[in-house]
Amino acid sequence: MLDDKNNSMHKNQNDRNLSDVFKELQEIRYSQANQVNTSSKSNSDLKRQKQFNMQTQSATQRQSKPKAKVSFIESTDVSFDNKKGVKLSNLLIVFVVLVLVIIAVFPMNVFSVETGDTTKDSEEVVETASIPTNFEINRKALNMQKIISENSSFEKVKEQVSEEREIEYEIQTQQNPTLPRGEQVVLQEGVMGKENVSLVKTYENGEFIEEIILAKETIEEPTPQILDIGTSDFLADLNIHIGDTVYLSKDATLRKEPSQSAEEVADIKNYIDVKLLELPNEDWCKVSFDSIEGYLPTDVLTSPTKTPSIIEKNRIQRILINVNIEMELNKSTGLTLKDYQKIFKDLPNDTNGIFEENAEVFYNMDKKYNVNGIFIAAIAIHESGWGTSQISEDKNNLFGYGSYDETPYESSYEFDSFADGIETVTKSLVKYYLNPAGTKIYDGETASAWYYNGPTLEGVNQRYASDPDWHTKVYSYMEMLYNRLS
Repeated sequence: MLDDKNNSMHKNQNDRNLSDVFKELQEIRYSQANQVNTSSKSNSDLKRQKQFNMQTQSATQRQSKPKAKVSFIESTDVSFDNKKGVKLSNLLIVFVVLVLVIIAVFPMNVFSVETGDTTKDSEEVVETASIPTNFEINRKALNMQKIISENSSFEKVKEQVSEEREIEYEIQTQQNPTLPRGEQVVLQEGVMGKENVSLVKTYENGEFIEEIILAKETIEEPTPQILDIGTSDFLADLNIHIGDTVYLSKDATLRKEPSQSAEEVADIKNYIDVKLLELPNEDWCKVSFDSIEGYLPTDVLTSPTKTPSIIEKNRIQRILINVNIEMELNKSTGLTLKDYQKIFKDLPNDTNGIFEENAEVFYNMDKKYNVNGIFIAAIAIHESGWGTSQISEDKNNLFGYGSYDETPYESSYEFDSFADGIETVTKSLVKYYLNPAGTKIYDGETASAWYYNGPTLEGVNQRYASDPDWHTKVYSYMEMLYNRLS
């Protein structure tokens, strides 16, 4: 009875061929694979499954030809009809089958990583990871830790604020023909306005990047700046302005109106200064000449910028225009020592060089005694015949001082030097002839005015010389000396 049971068991086990075993193993494998990734099965998996089925069927066909059967022993008590060698052969067959299964399965799944079906969105296939047999080292690998560290420090912040800001004022210009071309004069100062501004500011890592203005509200309107822009080429050329002093570059006639046919007001000498009052146009200007107003052509005027020597020439000309026979002699000439030296240098008639040698003496008399030094020199020239008279040569007396008509040589004074005689005569003229009585003169003294008849040549002539034409003769020498300045 037992034998029948064992025989039946062996029969059932032998009836299970390799095909059944492979099918069971296949079901186990795919059951495990589905547990790992049930959601990521792709078209490539289906292809591999078909390939596996084909390999399995092929192996089954190859193994089924001898029609050997493998029985699994469920108990140690079961005995086989075959010998011990048969048992070992059965185990060997099972081992071979297992090796074939492993070879068939692992090359497809274990040692490969597939990306899955790329046609599916957001779907990845999870495969068993393995080390590939062939790989290339990435020598430009990204340092993800460094990238994350660097970018994690960037911080962009936006804030909405409201600020009070200034509104720029506009600049308004207008042309002014009474200003030098290009010059600007501010007629009205500009004042900034004020406004409230709502805006969004953007900062990155604490540094301001940009702003977006949302709205503006004016609090106070700005005041425009008003500028006068000069257009006068005449003023620009001379570098002058209205109200400045300008100078004549040649003799000209002052007229009542800005026209060559207008009424004449006065004749003005070259180098004389006038004050610029108005500029009606680029051809004519209104000026003031010694309180006399009138019009001059702009082309007869110059300035120190254009003619640097004009100021010195004007000084001399101002002196010369006051030279006349009626001029007051109890005043300094305003001449400098260099002027005196220039006047007396190389005088043609000063054959003995007396006046050139004493030019500084005449200058000192001018300043010390507030008298016209040229007048003193003109008397000396007239009375001594340019220093050639016997009295001047013998007694250093250029004036014939003390002489009487009856005995001119004997009655004349004698001096130690020409300078001594020049100073003595100057003091006498200042004290007795040129100043009214009581006038403070020198050394704390006052003028006696014993022979005073006015501070002019004609006034001095009345009591100083018996020749009634003396004053005209002396003036001719004065005029000659003055003209040596020009």
